[in-house]
Amino acid sequence: MKEKMQWPWPWRRRKVVVVVVLRKLLTCAICVIALMGLLSVRVQVFPSSKVSDLSDPYKLPTVTQQHELNYQKLSAEKKWTQELTPPHLSKEQAPPHLSKAPLSSHKLNGANGSLDFEKLWKQPSNRDFVPCVQPGSNYTAPDESRGYLLVHTNGGLNQMRAGICDMVAVARIINATLVVPELDKRSFWQDTSNFSDVFDEDHFINALANDVKVIKKLPKDLSSATKVVMHFRSWSGLEYYRDEIASLWEEFQVIRAAKSDSRLANNHLPPDIQKLRCRACYKALRFSPKIEAMGKLLVDRMRAYGPFIALHLRYEKDMLAFSGCTHGLSDVEAEELRTIRENTAYWKIKDINATEQRSRGYCPLTPTEVGIFLTGLGYPSNTPIYIAAGEIYGGDTHMADLRSRYPILMSKEKLASVEELEPFTNHASQMAALDYIVSVESDVFIPSYSGNMARAVEGHRRFLGHRKTISPDRKALVRLFDKIEKGLLMEGRKVSNRISEIHKKLQGSPRRRRGPVSGTKGMDRFRSEEAFYVNPLPDCLCKRVSENVNASTASMR
Repeated sequence: MKEKMQWPWPWRRRKVVVVVVLRKLLTCAICVIALMGLLSVRVQVFPSSKVSDLSDPYKLPTVTQQHELNYQKLSAEKKWTQELTPPHLSKEQAPPHLSKAPLSSHKLNGANGSLDFEKLWKQPSNRDFVPCVQPGSNYTAPDESRGYLLVHTNGGLNQMRAGICDMVAVARIINATLVVPELDKRSFWQDTSNFSDVFDEDHFINALANDVKVIKKLPKDLSSATKVVMHFRSWSGLEYYRDEIASLWEEFQVIRAAKSDSRLANNHLPPDIQKLRCRACYKALRFSPKIEAMGKLLVDRMRAYGPFIALHLRYEKDMLAFSGCTHGLSDVEAEELRTIRENTAYWKIKDINATEQRSRGYCPLTPTEVGIFLTGLGYPSNTPIYIAAGEIYGGDTHMADLRSRYPILMSKEKLASVEELEPFTNHASQMAALDYIVSVESDVFIPSYSGNMARAVEGHRRFLGHRKTISPDRKALVRLFDKIEKGLLMEGRKVSNRISEIHKKLQGSPRRRRGPVSGTKGMDRFRSEEAFYVNPLPDCLCKRVSENVNASTASMR
């Protein structure tokens, strides 16, 4: 009986052990499932709702697949460096894929909440407009030269660029041999650069061989010849140059143009002359190899952060002094700018009402105003921004508010080391050329003021396919900014909607170049026109003819 009573116990103990093991396995399984659920929720939430909590301001959202592919292609082709980050940047400042920053979705948090990535960066439709700059069937090689045209350019880089291209057209009109133009060394910037320091001289000569004969220097036997110095009349047409200027060849072998800016009409010139201006500007007049290489390097490094805005922040000392704009400045700063204006002889207007200037939209946006503007458009705080500018007046003092909104503010000085920029330092035109290249290649270009560079970049971007260029309506914006400053309006959805509505049609879409303002006369009429190089349509951009149209046209013949 005792043996019979003892048999069940081992089995009973074994059964209990099995039950305990199964219970533990079931508990573990439940824990694993719960953990996976928590992790999946974390992964879904992190990209959009947690980005703003990151301590590192240089951690960016994922770029589009197209930008990734383009960057990988560039990295494979270019061997300019072993790593994309310039040597002086810290890991915190490195692009996201090098700093191992977490990736986010393509939704960015803007002023109006979650704005679609595509809406912020989508390019305007080019409506099938493409460059058409080839001369007509009756266009011939340059006629026998009647003399030599010397050109003294004036102004900053982009004012000189436009003037050089106009002088190419003038040389064609008057049958002149063009001597490579002399750059302005006496302007505000005191730049000693020669033509070949800024532009590719040989390419310029060769690219125009079928249009105008260009030589590097005046022949020695003519160096002592009598030269007639001419101040060509502003915005002059074909008749002025053919009749009045070309007649000077009867007495002189050398004509010297004292200035080059705005000496040729914007409109009503023969189509071949207009197309020549575009070929000169967008084909022949390219930057020197060292500037091109450095410019592309800056673009590549900026592109590593993803889609970016190039902001032409025209808030430098010379601009503020010239325009008389002092909003947001101290009395000491305003007086310093007034003194500079008084002491600059070739600035004609001395007494300027700063308040009136600003209310008319004649002043550049301040860095603080730019921050409000970008936020109103919907660009989030982690948007990469390239500052295309010289030294900002007041430095960090005036940049603090913009930087607090948009911490990823880059510049050539931040993207490149001191050693890399050394060949261009102390040469304003060469430094401006680097900014020009990055601005033309940016995903979005925004100028704070419609100066020479802003207009030149806008025109170039139009020529290259109407790349997105947002032109602030400063007059309308000032009214909004003043209300915000006075506490009558708060930043938020209402302001954002208003800013977006104002700029809906100011983003670089194709349109014809604007003519003179109605009612203006004389020089004011020409001055009110949109400049040729701001918008090369219709002269240098034509509608692409689709294959279907070609086929239907052929079947009708």
